[in-house]
Amino acid sequence: MNTAGSPAHPRFAEALRTLGLDVEVRRFPDATRTAAQAADAIGCDVAEIVKSLVFVAQGVQGAEDPQEGEPVLVLMDGSSRVDVELVRRELGATAVRRADADLVRETTGYAIGGVPPFGHRTATRVLADRGLLDHAVVWAAAGTPHTVFPLDPASVIAHAGAKLVHVRERPA
Repeated sequence: MNTAGSPAHPRFAEALRTLGLDVEVRRFPDATRTAAQAADAIGCDVAEIVKSLVFVAQGVQGAEDPQEGEPVLVLMDGSSRVDVELVRRELGATAVRRADADLVRETTGYAIGGVPPFGHRTATRVLADRGLLDHAVVWAAAGTPHTVFPLDPASVIAHAGAKLVHVRERPA
């Protein structure tokens, strides 16, 4: 893949090249920071958007510093919410909370609203909700709040090194 002139974040463009992925990265003049904004810009259903959300899991067995907490990336479809209790149980953690903007950038190398599912600055545990597999193609951030790319969900999950789980909040 020729990443020169790619609208993707340089780190993400390099990840695509390294993985041998030839995907179309689209840039939009308006932000695609939220799932709804991205779906509107692309013209797809909000459920076809991949949200890359960073959480901090505390008390995880085998973590470098169980008290400090371990960053964990959760991939979720754009129309659903993460059930933090299900994430906690999946990880065997004592507590799970959303990461703040500084930790997201420190862990992934990207700002909130532009975090792709892979190509991060550090290796991070990744969980992917099974609901992503309900779609033929999903759209994810390409490293900036203005760029997205399409890929089949099984490939997104595989390239992210994600464990397939049920962590979607159930409708009330």
